[in-house]
Amino acid sequence: MNIKNLKLLFITAASGVLLSACVTIPEPLLGEFSVNEPQEASNLRQNQQIRWGGVIIAIKPEANSTCMEILGKPLDSSQRPLNQDGTIGRFIACKDQFLDPEVLKEGREVTVTGPIRQIEEREIGEYIYAYPIIDASNIYLWPEREERVFYNTGGLYYWPYYSPYIHNPYRHHRR
Repeated sequence: MNIKNLKLLFITAASGVLLSACVTIPEPLLGEFSVNEPQEASNLRQNQQIRWGGVIIAIKPEANSTCMEILGKPLDSSQRPLNQDGTIGRFIACKDQFLDPEVLKEGREVTVTGPIRQIEEREIGEYIYAYPIIDASNIYLWPEREERVFYNTGGLYYWPYYSPYIHNPYRHHRR
């Protein structure tokens, strides 16, 4: 093998390592899971292993268990719910222990793994909705997202977390 081929092999291997380091799935969320979504409840079966995520919209803690109603969202490559409008359906995740509702509070993003216990019909307003109920093996609470704000600094808009400055094309216009 000549030097040129050896360099190419090294660059290819290094690129693969670097690219695989960019997307990491938290250890509790690793594994093989169903690709079905909560809105496909009629196609789901009991004990089917799922990995779903979304935003907590209600939480009901009890002495020995806690259930969360979650508005399902598609997951990104790290299995975090995408921050976008819309839903892939609702589901309920239950854990056989008390979970503090001030930590797992409404509006927080979670990803859940575990088997489907059952499908249960409940009302959303006057609509009857089929909720998959999950026995949560893992509940991964994601860090809160940082809000991005533009600041007007005399004709330039500054994005505090990412540069560069962005020119304001309207700064020369008078009212």
